[in-house]
Formats: sequence, C-alpha cells, structure tokens
Amino acid sequence: MSRSRAALRAFTPVALLISLTACAGSTGAGQDGAAGDAAAAPGFPYTLTNCGVSNTYQAPPRRAVTMNQHATELMLALGLGDRIAGTAYLDDAVLPAYKPAYDKIKVLAEEYPSKEILLGADPDFVYGGYASAFDKAQGRDREGLAKSGINSRLNVEYCTEGKVGLDQLKTEITEVARTFGVPDRGAKLIEDEQRRIDAVTARVKDRPRPTVFAYDSGEATASTSGGNGVGNEIISLAGGTNVFADLKDTFGDVAWEKVIERKPEVVLIYDYGGTTVEAKKQRLLNDPALAEVPAVKNRRFVVLPLSSAVLGVRVADAVESLGSQLHPNPA
Repeated sequence: MSRSRAALRAFTPVALLISLTACAGSTGAGQDGAAGDAAAAPGFPYTLTNCGVSNTYQAPPRRAVTMNQHATELMLALGLGDRIAGTAYLDDAVLPAYKPAYDKIKVLAEEYPSKEILLGADPDFVYGGYASAFDKAQGRDREGLAKSGINSRLNVEYCTEGKVGLDQLKTEITEVARTFGVPDRGAKLIEDEQRRIDAVTARVKDRPRPTVFAYDSGEATASTSGGNGVGNEIISLAGGTNVFADLKDTFGDVAWEKVIERKPEVVLIYDYGGTTVEAKKQRLLNDPALAEVPAVKNRRFVVLPLSSAVLGVRVADAVESLGSQLHPNPA
C-alpha cells in the first residue's frame, strides 16, 4: 500500500441534494490574510489549527487540490466540486453519485503529483487524506506549501492520539464544511451519517459478535487494521470484534502466527489496487498454516472497499455493508 502507515457502496449523499453551486460570496483564501473579499463571506476570517498547523482563511478557498479518494469524496459530498482545481490518487472507483461532478475535475496524477504539477494547478488549498500526501522528500510538505501561500489540511485520522471514531468523523466534516463556508451542509451530512449508523447498531446490538481479522495485504506478514483507525470502529459498530484492536496503529503489520493464535471467525478483505479479492482469498486458503483458523476453515470472508475503511463519507456505508455481511439474517 503506497499510503503512510506510520502517520497512514454507495452512500446516500444528502449533501448532493443540496445545490452543487457554492455560496455566491465564496472568493479566494490564502495564507494568513491573502486576497479575497471577506465581506462577501460570512463567518470569515476563520482560524483553524489542523494537525498542528494553523491557517487563517480570509474567505473560503477557491482552488483546492484534493489528494486521496476520501478527501475528494468528502468535498464532493459537501457540494464543493466547483472549488476543486485538481485531484489525485483514487484507491478504487469514485462513488457513482459523485461521478458526474468528479468527471469535471482535472486529474493531476494517477497517484501523487510532483511538486511542479501540484503548484502548476495554482491551488490556494491542498487537502490530503493520508500523511503521505505531504511528503517532504517530494516537496509537498505543509510548511513548504505555506511558504508558497497555500493553506492545507490533513485528515484528522492521521494526527489523532488514540482511537479514531465518530467524534473524529464529525470533526473532519465540520471543519472542512466550515473552511469552505458551508457549515449547514456539513451538519446535514453528519446527521445523515449518524442516523444510518444508529440504525445498524440498533439491529446488531443483541447479536453474537464474531471476531474479525481485517486483511489488507501481505505475504511474509499481514497488514491489518489496528485499534487506532476508523476501520476498528467500523468493525465494532457493525457488530464484530477486531482481533487486532490492541495494535496501536491505524494500519500495521502482524506475524501470521499471531493471526493463527487469535483464531478469527471472519476475515474482512479490503478490496483495492492490483490484487483482487479472489487472489487474497486464495492466498489464505492455500496456506497450510492457516487451515485450522476458523474463518479460513469455514471460508467466512467479507469484503469492503479500502476507501470505506478510512475516515470519510463512506463510514456509514461501510457500517451498513459490513453489518449486513456479519449479521445477514434478521434478528
């Protein structure tokens, strides 16, 4: 996986029922007092500290670049497609509801753009979903962007100490919506996410909770969801128990011996990239050492797109999908 691990189905988008046209007074924002008609943007100037970086917005950003799928989809869910000057790095297909808006946006790179290409998009804001979006070695660090007059944001999943859950999802949506001058859209999106999640947790609350091993990738070792990422919270809300909830990381590598010891009843496969779900299943099924692991022995596999297992607008969708897979029969 080419995301930073140390730092690294269709969701009903209420926000898309709201006009995709941004507020009429939304003009440019820059670093600590850059140009923009603040008088035309209620609620500005707005100062926000995100992941240790403080930015002051005199007005909502006009030319954002989104890096990583969940950053892009959150912007689109808030009806901000017309504020995106460029985008990069999808893990899988963008949600169908967002595709018409996404197709109007310039794709800067299949993965991360170079510094030159990024700056060539003339952004006033860069929004990264993973810490790797702001790789200093590639010249994309937040400090360097600030020196070029460009504000930035990193998804809070990658700077939260301890577990990430629905509070952090609320923070992410609220702060992005506030930054772009559309707080009401953010509130509606949060309300919809919470309503849908509550419906699932109510349905599964009295059901037995199967133990789950999340399999991202790996041959010599297994990359899995640890206890600090929203992937762990999704498993819990859907009525399961993550066997590696004690791993203090968002994603981390574990020895296969640990998987065998913990005897998961279900394997959750993350679907993305060039390795198919079927190939991942076969890797597990063909390993003699895993033959007596209950999930493998009973061929109990469930699947989520990787883009649903990160902090973004697919969280409710992931909980609904995984809840139905873990508990397919009515209570």
